[in-house]
Amino acid sequence: MRDFDQMGLAVDWVDACRKGDLATLLDLYADDAELKCTCNGPRLYRGRSELEAYWGPRLSAFSSAGFGLEEIHPAQNGVDLEFSVAGSLRIRASFRFSADGKIHGTLCEPAQQASHDGCVC
Repeated sequence: MRDFDQMGLAVDWVDACRKGDLATLLDLYADDAELKCTCNGPRLYRGRSELEAYWGPRLSAFSSAGFGLEEIHPAQNGVDLEFSVAGSLRIRASFRFSADGKIHGTLCEPAQQASHDGCVC
């Protein structure tokens, strides 16, 4: 296993989201990556084409509404972070990485919200 900066990779993910840069975001993921989103019922997305279908419309919404990093910290098997959209909606994302320094798995779920907020992920 090669050493790589897991926190740096998570920050690169945040930067791609802020910029609405779908190509860069997708390049951070391994070819066989999985993303599980529980924001609107559990859904699983696998591979580049499904990740592209998932992230494409969300990145446009995130970048136009405003995307902010709220918390980031190393986790036992990767990195956990919390981000906000439009300054208030908070979403938690947990990342696990492949040996070659790519995102291999992401779990996205709503973080604690004010009662009037929803999840757009």
